[in-house]
Amino acid sequence: MVVTDKGQVTIPKHIRSAAGVSPGSEVTFSLEGSRIVITPVASHVRDDRRAALRKAAARVRASMAPEFRRLGADEIMAFLRADRTPAPGRSRRKSAHGGRT
Repeated sequence: MVVTDKGQVTIPKHIRSAAGVSPGSEVTFSLEGSRIVITPVASHVRDDRRAALRKAAARVRASMAPEFRRLGADEIMAFLRADRTPAPGRSRRKSAHGGRT
C-alpha cells in the first residue's frame, strides 16, 4: 500500500466492512509503538462532541455585544478581516505606538 503525498491511503474494503467504517465515518489515529492504529469513533462520542461545540458557541455568542449576536460566522469574519470600520459603539483611536486599535 502506498501513502500519497497528502498522507492518504485507501483502507481495503474488507477491513472497512469488518470495522464498520463507511464514507463519512469519523475515525481517530493513534500510535502504539511504531504502529499506526485507526479506530472508528462511536456515534454517541461524535454526538457528544457536537453538543459540546454547540454549547461553547452559545456561550461565546451570549458574551458578544448585542449588535453582533444576530450575525452569522461569515459576517463576523468579514467584519474582523475588513479592519476598516470600528466595532459598533466604538471609535478608532491611535495606539501609543502610532497604529490603529
